[in-house]
Amino acid sequence: MAAATVLGNPLTLTKNSSSPPLSLLHTNGYYHHKRYKFTYSPRSPKMAPIRRPTCMTLVAAPVLNGVQCIMQEKSTMVDLTALVKMKFSKAGSLKELIRRSVEAATSSVEGGVVLQLVSKDVDPETKKGKLSEEAVLHWSSSSKAEAEHQTYEVNFKIDPNFGLPGAIYVHSRHQDEFFLMSVSIEGIVHFACRSWIQPVTVDSGTRVFFCDKACLPSQTPSGLVELRQRELKDLRGDGKGLRLPSDRIYDYDVYNDLGNPDKGTNYARPTLGGGNNPYPRRCRSGRPPTTTDVSAESPSSPSLPAYVPRDEEYGEQKKEFMSHGRKNAILRNIVPLLIAKIFGEKNFYVAVDADNQHKNKSKMTIMSLDKLLNKNPILKILSNVQEVIERTFNLDPPKYISKDAIWGLPDDEFGRRVLAGVNPVSIEKLKVFPPVSKLDPSIYGPQESALKEEHIISLLEGMSVQQAMDEDKLFILDYHDIYLPYVDRINSIEGRKTYATRTIFFLTPYGTLKPIAIELSLPLAEQKASSKLVLTPPTNGTAYWLWQLAKEHVCSNDAAIQTLINHWLRIHACMEPFFVAAHRSLSVMHPIFKLLDPHMRYIMKTNSFSRDVLINAGGVIETFNAPAKYCMEFSCSAYQDWWRFDLEGLPADLIRRGMAVPDSTYPFGLRLTIDDYPYAQDGLLIWSAIENLVTKYVNHYYPEAIIVQDDTELQAWYNESVNKGHADLRNAAWWPKLSTPKDLINILTTIIWTVTGQHAVMNFGQHPYGGYIPARPPFMRRLLPSENDPDYEHFLANPQEYFVSSLPSFTQAAQFAAVLHTGSGHSPDEEYIGERNDLSSWASEPEILEAFYEFLLDTKAIVQEISRRNSDPRLRNRCGEGTFPFELLIPSSGSGTTSRGVPNSVTA
Repeated sequence: MAAATVLGNPLTLTKNSSSPPLSLLHTNGYYHHKRYKFTYSPRSPKMAPIRRPTCMTLVAAPVLNGVQCIMQEKSTMVDLTALVKMKFSKAGSLKELIRRSVEAATSSVEGGVVLQLVSKDVDPETKKGKLSEEAVLHWSSSSKAEAEHQTYEVNFKIDPNFGLPGAIYVHSRHQDEFFLMSVSIEGIVHFACRSWIQPVTVDSGTRVFFCDKACLPSQTPSGLVELRQRELKDLRGDGKGLRLPSDRIYDYDVYNDLGNPDKGTNYARPTLGGGNNPYPRRCRSGRPPTTTDVSAESPSSPSLPAYVPRDEEYGEQKKEFMSHGRKNAILRNIVPLLIAKIFGEKNFYVAVDADNQHKNKSKMTIMSLDKLLNKNPILKILSNVQEVIERTFNLDPPKYISKDAIWGLPDDEFGRRVLAGVNPVSIEKLKVFPPVSKLDPSIYGPQESALKEEHIISLLEGMSVQQAMDEDKLFILDYHDIYLPYVDRINSIEGRKTYATRTIFFLTPYGTLKPIAIELSLPLAEQKASSKLVLTPPTNGTAYWLWQLAKEHVCSNDAAIQTLINHWLRIHACMEPFFVAAHRSLSVMHPIFKLLDPHMRYIMKTNSFSRDVLINAGGVIETFNAPAKYCMEFSCSAYQDWWRFDLEGLPADLIRRGMAVPDSTYPFGLRLTIDDYPYAQDGLLIWSAIENLVTKYVNHYYPEAIIVQDDTELQAWYNESVNKGHADLRNAAWWPKLSTPKDLINILTTIIWTVTGQHAVMNFGQHPYGGYIPARPPFMRRLLPSENDPDYEHFLANPQEYFVSSLPSFTQAAQFAAVLHTGSGHSPDEEYIGERNDLSSWASEPEILEAFYEFLLDTKAIVQEISRRNSDPRLRNRCGEGTFPFELLIPSSGSGTTSRGVPNSVTA
């Protein structure tokens, strides 16, 4: 007996004895048809009994939801029911909202979306994939306002010889764009589309989406080969013309859009990329040149908006989160601006309220060095208003600050932060003493440092300098060579003063670092001070304030290195070309594209936003970082002289800096030079988890080296990443080869680590560690006083006032802290490492599903292990009285500025 439907009526079929079993009529998911004789009787009482043999074509198909067998006496088609899931963009303006409301009231049905299935098999007549009949999906205009997500049914009619669907055509006839989330025929095929479909007035073409299953180019079903190639060609574009917000084209360009010379010479900026300014490439936008300089691209404007491919745009929750952050930043600054307007800025600062400090949260208060002014009733009222604003809107103060840091970091916290702060990637083992510069001595003076053994010998606990280096006891933050070429230019800017700094640290028996000497260097042309000044821990009051000021200058150097090089350059700028190339060279069907997909989320939009308002001329970065208008040139120097992709992986970076040595007897094959190095300890947990996942994944698809070498899309991706995305360094000998599975594993692990763990450390600790300005000033306004300075007597008489006047002003500090808070938070739509929303791609590959599940378990175990370490009193750099835990690499987090959480991608 078998159930079927004839002309819409349910029937019971009884095959005669000569017919084969029905179970043989369906094999391997394909639909087969053959003529068999059956007798049937209706189960419906409305039909008269019929007792005669009937010849019909029976189509045997999987008995699955959404699949219905249609049997007719002469011809037959299979009817497949698909579920289409989509959502609509929110009305962006009152005008748009009114238009939609009127449309909903006057029109019940919109134009429709045409869908058509494409078979994996080739039609012998067209030599292309077989096609189903077109199906049209309609919805009412009012449905767009009913819910964020909508699910609709649509029926496809296919020929019994159609084979399995492998792709789907989508053509919109609507007047509004919509986000196509997925099309699913249960039990047969799933298309995870996740793409914006443009209205017919913008794009009259037809989009194609492929089924979820990953496959290498050589494994592409014959019916999809041409479509796979065509889709990549469409995404590459032709490299010409203005890109529109609705476009989906990925191309390269130099950084020629940072300045605005039409606004004046002060806003002109050099092009980065090509010529004398090597730099990674960005996603091309194609805006017309400026009037003043034809090599510079016009800045974005309402008529020429910033471009990223449409699917790279922020989601609604992210946009709302950023908008909320901007409003909070304004609220934070109302009172400081009023105070500055009424009382002026001199001698005002934000201090840690030592009398109201809680264990896990510091309380900040507005103070003046003028004690009488602190009693002013208007000032008290304004201070109370500020507290109400912060409490009402949950504007938390910086998390990692204590009353001991009112006048800058104490030595122990200063040393701890180079291992467990927002920039724990610059500390190096000291290998040569005195340190030696690599700069041209004819331009920058003697290469030898002014640091001498007599400066530090008394602080080495009985060891000589050589003995201390041999026993891995001496470490250095060396910002001399990267900073010195810019010092004169920076110091010529009003309100900016800086040095090129070196700081020597000694490893104590407790495993903590103690600063024992700071060298402050100025170019020889600088006449206000000697070219090199060495300071050591203080022995009297005057020396104390000079030492504190020297540490502030080191922190200012460190802040610029962290922001411009370790964060922006190494992560944002250097990773973008790999992802532009992925969209241009790797089909969405490619297993490596699928692996990288969640790690590419938002990076292009974040970088575009940065070029618009952060790193542009006069933007946030220039306003609040020491190099000012030279910020991006500063990062360009680091790219040219220092950046190497082969050393960007965590183990390679630790070895390069002398912070680890290869040792197979230790976990992860590395022995850390400092055992209690929280960033390295926790980072290696995440690196290892990523590497294990990538190893299993790559070995599954590439069991042999020849498959890597013959993968045309994979090789095109890597070649283009290097030769186009990093064109200025394409001839460097250090680029890794891509010939074996091991090569691919290392390349992918490095990329994924950089945009996950590395970015989490650089970004989400900015406000917790840097929101209190004396702990981490982004720039300084004064050099250290010398005995020949007119202000030296004033410094001796009132060192606190000199200290405050050296830091950013009261309003500058408030504005910068607000910026950091906005940029350090997680939006509600954040996707964290270990989480994936696309596992349907591997539904038939249990090995891959198991690998992802193990990775998820690894990330959960990492949460527990880091929490355990943060409670271990033996680890003095993360636990103990007055010591803050290191949380930046804890994978999970809630939304907001939490100082923890490792997202899948560069989302901020």
